Amino acid sequence: MAAGAASSGLRGRYAEAGPGVNLLALRSHNAALVLDLLRTAGPSGISRLELAERTGLTPQAVSKITARLRADGLAAEAGRRASTGGKPRTVLRLVPEAGHAVGLHLDRDELTAVLSDLTGAVVDERRAPLDLGSGAEAVVEGAASEVEALIVGASVLGVGVALPGPLDHVRGVLHRVTGFPEWDGFPLRDALAGRLGLPVVVDKDTNAAALGVAVGGGAPGGSGAVGAAGVAGDVGGSFAYLHLGTGLGAGLVIGGGVHRGARTGAGEFGHQVIQLDGPVCGCGNRGCIEVLCLEAVRRGAVEEAARVLGAGAANLVGLLDIDLVLLGGRTVAAHQEAFVRGVGAVLEERARREGVDVAVPVRVAPGGARGVAEGAAQLLLAPLFGRGEG
Repeated sequence: MAAGAASSGLRGRYAEAGPGVNLLALRSHNAALVLDLLRTAGPSGISRLELAERTGLTPQAVSKITARLRADGLAAEAGRRASTGGKPRTVLRLVPEAGHAVGLHLDRDELTAVLSDLTGAVVDERRAPLDLGSGAEAVVEGAASEVEALIVGASVLGVGVALPGPLDHVRGVLHRVTGFPEWDGFPLRDALAGRLGLPVVVDKDTNAAALGVAVGGGAPGGSGAVGAAGVAGDVGGSFAYLHLGTGLGAGLVIGGGVHRGARTGAGEFGHQVIQLDGPVCGCGNRGCIEVLCLEAVRRGAVEEAARVLGAGAANLVGLLDIDLVLLGGRTVAAHQEAFVRGVGAVLEERARREGVDVAVPVRVAPGGARGVAEGAAQLLLAPLFGRGEG
């Protein structure tokens, strides 16, 4: 079947499909607060009295919520703790294996899928070649097959899908992905939900990766890398994640939440024009930062690519006054030190010109090669704990 015919068939089949179960509305705000405290307490757990003190809820409300969580298998006893008076307090913990989320990263040429437990820890992973231009039918079927192989025997909340934008995050509909115009208007969320019978959330790869960092996912990586906890603690939740792989985009976290914009189009960082007479980009413009970076990398001029990326990062810092720039994506991963050094040098030059004592720091994002997929899983997990939404 031709790509256009496949796409048309799927559009029709899923045009009237609903969004599936809204997991994010299944639990109250108060239950999310309690769940998040259980999650952050770790295996050692937390007592009901501490939960009441830290949430501001009454002990009776906490008892009702924790009883429901225990009945659902999400919480369990973690022993007892001595108290200052009276009988020892029962300590509760989150049961990580009680639920899982799939994080699916659809890159232009590769698929990465992870199965994460309730804490965000990856318990299984799959990778496969992918041709985003092979048509919607083939891509949806290939992605669904990988997900099905990943979730055997697991209790699954749903699937978070991350891929290049632009797209409509709210409806899960793709727009004109650079280089793949045939995807324009395709209802990916409903198509994949219909195929799998699971709730699906769709977002841009950069937003997913930024969300993963914002809520504490990802482990410290290699040279220049930073753990997500360090991001949250050091900069107050204001940073930009720049993803340079087969394309270039940005995920923006402002005030602790992912900033998507009124039409979910924020972060189309790669298509800012910085050279009017530059080479033609896949988007149709000339001199976009994406085409300049990728062409420099192809020529082996990595330092030039880093300086170009730095120019774009400096524009972003000047526009939004963010506190940190994180770099990710496979192209960055292959040349971490060069990109951190090059982007950092441009930001330092900018700081000197403006008389600023300390330049905005540049670091490698946590998560490594599967950072986007881990962030995609957080599209399901983070709202369950009342986190990550801007």
